[in-house]
Amino acid sequence: METTAVRRSNHGANVKRWREWRNINQDVLAEKIGVSQAALSGYEKRDKLEPEILKKICDALNIPEEAITEMDSDTAINIISSTFNDHASGVNYYPTFNPIDKIAELYERLLKSEQEKVAILQEVIQDQK
Repeated sequence: METTAVRRSNHGANVKRWREWRNINQDVLAEKIGVSQAALSGYEKRDKLEPEILKKICDALNIPEEAITEMDSDTAINIISSTFNDHASGVNYYPTFNPIDKIAELYERLLKSEQEKVAILQEVIQDQK
């Protein structure tokens, strides 16, 4: 006997996941979709959301509806583990510039400024003679 697993997506839990991944709190998302924070909290506890609510939430989070309707908990875990070390989170822990170069640039600017001050002082001394 062959059995197939029914893929079940929990819309509310997926909304919460995406909201947290986007670093948006409930108050902000609720305001964007025109409901109270308590109403949004209720949506996040539901297994299935109405299509019009789902559309508003997806538009506010800037994601396709399938991101909520088709994602199950295993997919969410894979997304987190796949993006943990590849900088997909949008946080750049590694600078794209050499910090030593920036220090050298600062030193050169300060040196030039000091040289200009010395030149001005020399002119003042020359004028006083």
